[in-house]
Amino acid sequence: MHEPAPRERCYRALGKDEDTPDAQGAGVETLTPVPSLAMTDGILGKAATMEIPIHGNGEAGQLPEDDGLEQDLQQVMVSGPNLNETSIVSGGYGGSGDGLIPTGSGRHPSHSTTPAGPGDEVARGIAGEKFDIVKKWGINTYKCTKQLLSERFGRGSRTVDLELELQIELLRETKRKYESVLQLGRALTAHLYSLLQTQHALGDAFADLSQKSPELQEEFGYNAETQKLLCKNGETLLGAVNFFVSSINTLVTKTMEDTLMTVKQYEAARLEYDAYRTDLEELSLGPRDAGTRGRLESAQATFQAHRDKYEKLRGDVAIKLKFLEENKIKVMHKQLLLFHNAVSAYFAGNQKQLEQTLQQFNIKLRPPGAEKPSWLEEQ
Repeated sequence: MHEPAPRERCYRALGKDEDTPDAQGAGVETLTPVPSLAMTDGILGKAATMEIPIHGNGEAGQLPEDDGLEQDLQQVMVSGPNLNETSIVSGGYGGSGDGLIPTGSGRHPSHSTTPAGPGDEVARGIAGEKFDIVKKWGINTYKCTKQLLSERFGRGSRTVDLELELQIELLRETKRKYESVLQLGRALTAHLYSLLQTQHALGDAFADLSQKSPELQEEFGYNAETQKLLCKNGETLLGAVNFFVSSINTLVTKTMEDTLMTVKQYEAARLEYDAYRTDLEELSLGPRDAGTRGRLESAQATFQAHRDKYEKLRGDVAIKLKFLEENKIKVMHKQLLLFHNAVSAYFAGNQKQLEQTLQQFNIKLRPPGAEKPSWLEEQ
């Protein structure tokens, strides 16, 4: 028995067909095509180190390893990956089917629809209400913007109450002037405070020099007393000016501002009233049919609602303007009298009259460095 050549071994390992007549008669070796080189890398490695004995008549002996190789190839071809499924292989190619763990079929599972509960109906109702609110707001904004632009360009008409408009303009002008007085009063307060600090430091310096200069002790002494008296009167005047500034600030930033807020609401209501009035007039001039009749009735109801709102706010503005004027006269009469008496008494050097002025208007001075009283103590 001769030893087969290495090339002959490889051919036989790759699958020589021993049963073909041409190969047996002519002694020529034929090769069977291999399905894929990549799929048989492990098989070639196994075949390269294996010898296949050949009988004297040229036939290859059947070994147990040949059956294993054929089974491996068949397992590779059969157990290839499925495009429709994804599997996790836990064993080798020769393993059983139990080693394949399917992870999904690639299709989404069907979701079962559940009937809507009471909570879903409530949520849809709330969403519908919010949508209606936004829709009404959008329509109202569009109509008001259109009316405002038409008034600016002189194409539309506007409702005007001449007497009320004059009072509103006068109020705005008065507010600007009172704001200027308030700013000047705050500046006067700051200057008076700086003057008091300077007089207090000057009085301390005169008192110190009167102790260290025997020959000028008397002169330094009465100058120190004068500065201390001026400081005391200045603190009284500063308290009166602070009370005056605080009252003006309340009148401007609270009372007048509240009235002007009502005026802004009145002006917005007037713009809406004119916008829906114009819309109603346009619908009245159009053709009359079943659809137009329904829109006309709806526009008439909306116009009437905005007209009632406009009339109500116009009355509120008139009442607030009247009360504001009365309150302003009352407050300013008291504050102007206080300011005049306090300033006159201070520059006249009349300390008694200055203190009486504070008592007359119930003004209590706080000592320097004292904390502001709480609102309970002020009550």
